[in-house]
Order: sequence, then structure tokens, then C-alpha cells
Amino acid sequence: MPGGRLSHQDRREIAAGLADGLGYAEIARQLDRPTSTITREVARNGGAHGYRADHAHHVTAARARRSRPEARSAPRTVDDRHAYVERFAQMMVEGGLPRMASKVLALLYTSETRSLTAADLVGELHVSPASISKAIGYLDQVGMIRREPDPHRRRQHYIIAEDVWLKAWDISARTNLNWAETAAEGAELLGPETPAGRRLTAMADFFHRLSDDMSGGTGFQVIEDGLVVLATVWNHNPKQVAKELGWPTERVDEALEYARKAKEGSTAASAG
Repeated sequence: MPGGRLSHQDRREIAAGLADGLGYAEIARQLDRPTSTITREVARNGGAHGYRADHAHHVTAARARRSRPEARSAPRTVDDRHAYVERFAQMMVEGGLPRMASKVLALLYTSETRSLTAADLVGELHVSPASISKAIGYLDQVGMIRREPDPHRRRQHYIIAEDVWLKAWDISARTNLNWAETAAEGAELLGPETPAGRRLTAMADFFHRLSDDMSGGTGFQVIEDGLVVLATVWNHNPKQVAKELGWPTERVDEALEYARKAKEGSTAASAG
């Protein structure tokens, strides 16, 4: 039902819609689901070009099992916590973040306090101040942490940014785009018909598709623009929108909330 968990059959219909070239909004309409639900489902499970219904259903079920309280065991000792920080950091390294930046981020996430200072990080990670400074500089530059001055001492506290994982996603998308553009440049330089050129062209195509999927693609931008216009034209009036479209009010509420966030993002981007 709308708002409930996606079923195996729902995921098969999503896969069929993607294979037919349908946009996220059209697939959502056919399933009577919010567009944001379809967007997240596809993005989490291989993107528009790699989505597989059976695999997505299996992975989601496994994720749900891991999230149950009885399936989790919190670290109980200092050694357990340190081991967990190392595993958490390694996961981020494998996702593309620099190693020391990953350790700093993992430590900030698992700290019992709201923030940590550079001295705290040096003491916890047993590394040089220069290593911490470099990692903090990177995380600050990409917007994954923010600085907060200490009102009583000449030092700064470091806090995880609220949209840290959106920033990480954006970094990954931009990294894939850089790979694609560099490969395309090499193919043109060496000649697209040469063996090296063909390999680089295939690489460029792959990373262009991956970057496009992570960014939501052109179709996603059109959907977002449409929602922004919808929110503006109807002045955020869910009941009027629901009446005109023949939708449940709850569906319009969620769409307009998404539209408001999209509009705020567009306004912030324009201001920047």
C-alpha cells in the first residue's frame, strides 16, 4: 500500500519500468508511491542501469534483519570501540575517503560528546597534530564537518555536518565524473579506434552512467524542477493540489515537502 514497504512485486515492476525507459515519476505513479521512494530505492540498489529486483529485495531484507535490536551488539569495552572505529573507517576508505579523514569521521561519529578538539583526536588516534590538521582540512573543505570556536579557550571544536552523507554521495558522484572525463580525454588523445582508445571509451561510458545515476540523471532534475514549480504555483496548499490531481492528501504532503527542500536547495545554489 502507499507509504508501506516495497514488496518483491513492486521491485519487479520498478525493474520493468526502468527497462522500458520510464522515468522515476512515471514508475511512482504506476505504483501509487512517492517519487522520492522510487528514487531512493533505485539509487541504493545499483542505479537506473544496474537495478535488479531480486538482488534489491534480498539486500533490503538483509539490511532490515541487521537493524533489529536483537541483531545488534553495541561495543562494551574500549578495545571493542576502537575495533569498531577501525572497521567503520575502513568502510569509508573503501568508499573513496582518505584514510585519516575516515578515521577522524569515524571517531566523531562514535564519540560520546557532541564535538572533539584537535587535541582529542590526536590523543584518541595516536597520530601527529599535522596528520589531524590535514584530515580536518579535507573534511572541512568538502563540507563533511564544521568548526565551532571554544568560547573560553583558544581552540576549535569539530562537529559532523548535518548533511554529511549527502556530501559524501556528492563527492562520489563528482569523483566518478572526473574518472569519466579523464578516460574520454585519453580516448581522444590516443584515438578512439585504437585498442587503448576503445578501453578508455568503455571506461568513460561506464563512469558517465554511474555519475549520472548518482546525480539522479536528467530525468531526476526535471522531476525536481517540476516539484519546485508545483510548490510555488500552488503556494504549498496540499488540499487544493490533492483536489486538482485526484491524489490522497498524504501523497501530496510528501511531494510538497520534497518540493520545498528542492526549492531551498535551488535557492541556496543560486545564492552561492
